[in-house]
Amino acid sequence: MKNSVIVLLFIASFGTAFLTDPIDKIAALLQQGQARELGKQCAASVELSILGDEKVVSPAQAEAALNAFFAANKPVSVKVIHKINTNPSLSLAMIQLHTSSGNFRISYSLKNTNGNQELTELRIEPEKG
Repeated sequence: MKNSVIVLLFIASFGTAFLTDPIDKIAALLQQGQARELGKQCAASVELSILGDEKVVSPAQAEAALNAFFAANKPVSVKVIHKINTNPSLSLAMIQLHTSSGNFRISYSLKNTNGNQELTELRIEPEKG
């Protein structure tokens, strides 16, 4: 009986680490300033808008642009404002990113491609009053 309780506690403690929500995973990577890992989450082409500079880029270009953004804006904290993940094919999120140089609103979308949630759009804008 004791072994069963220990196994259940182990699963409850660590089981969620393997089943993280893709929206929360991207939010955590943004909070950590992990441009390389964000690049790995990108689809073959990504609609990227950083402070009004809009373009369609490859994952490597997205990583470079995010590196530049994080170099100028060191992330401090993140708060998920809104997320829509009821459609298994498409997820959307809006977060607040607090950085050392100001606050930003970030929206992004994830599309299910061959069983993988890929980042297809990422927009970073200054937070409005």
